[in-house]
Amino acid sequence: MQINIPEVLAEVQAAFARYETALVTNDVPVLEELFRDAPQTIRYGVAENLYGMDEIRAFRRARPSVGLMRTLHRTEITTYGRDVATANTMFTRDSVPGKLGRQSQTWLRFPEGWRVVSAHVSLMEGRLEP
Repeated sequence: MQINIPEVLAEVQAAFARYETALVTNDVPVLEELFRDAPQTIRYGVAENLYGMDEIRAFRRARPSVGLMRTLHRTEITTYGRDVATANTMFTRDSVPGKLGRQSQTWLRFPEGWRVVSAHVSLMEGRLEP
């Protein structure tokens, strides 16, 4: 299996960047598009456990749209072959001092494009390690 085929890695990096822009601007249609619309899609959040796109969609549509800006740190995207990728990042928000966020996503290529099938977001006390 080939790891980080350059053109595949570039595709996932672009999808991840599109997701990040949609997240901090609360572009709900794009956020919904980039998660696989299926009952098997899972998103564990800071305070919620969402099973299936219907629950994820309801969460996204009800979420407050303020305080979403964040700074990413140590983003690592890795592709496995041509159809599987992981994206992991840490983040900080000025609105939540003293907390370090962590996000992981599994992306799969489908005929309609790259989609998140599993995501996990958590916060912890602390700061970035050098």
